[in-house]
Amino acid sequence: MKTVLSLFVALFAFVGVGLAQSGAITFAQEAHDFGKIEHLKPVTHVFTFKNTGTEPVVITDAAASCGCTKPSWSKDPIAPGQTGQISATFTAPGMGPFNKTVTVTSNAKTSTVYLTLKGEVVSKEAVEAAQAGSANGKKKGTK
Repeated sequence: MKTVLSLFVALFAFVGVGLAQSGAITFAQEAHDFGKIEHLKPVTHVFTFKNTGTEPVVITDAAASCGCTKPSWSKDPIAPGQTGQISATFTAPGMGPFNKTVTVTSNAKTSTVYLTLKGEVVSKEAVEAAQAGSANGKKKGTK
């Protein structure tokens, strides 16, 4: 009986130490709004994160919610205190508003994080008009 109790205490201590030491990732931002973007013109945003834990973090996957979004990420382990990046490139297949997700999987304490890209896909002419209006210091709908 003493042996069983000793094994239980040792197992509990081992699990407690294992949980206390882990990697943790903290993103500077988990969502990005592109605003109005041109149809079929790729746009990219880089999400930066920091390992705020005590062990190295390895990003094992970054999966997009659709084929129009292509993520890439730091493949090397990110040491405690260091930063890494996940880049997401979106190519708009159609017009209108969009909201896309990149699911990031790692060995961190919170093993799954969802990054979001959103905006509105418009024609090239609409993007040029918006840029011309902001260059002239005018707001839409003002004289």
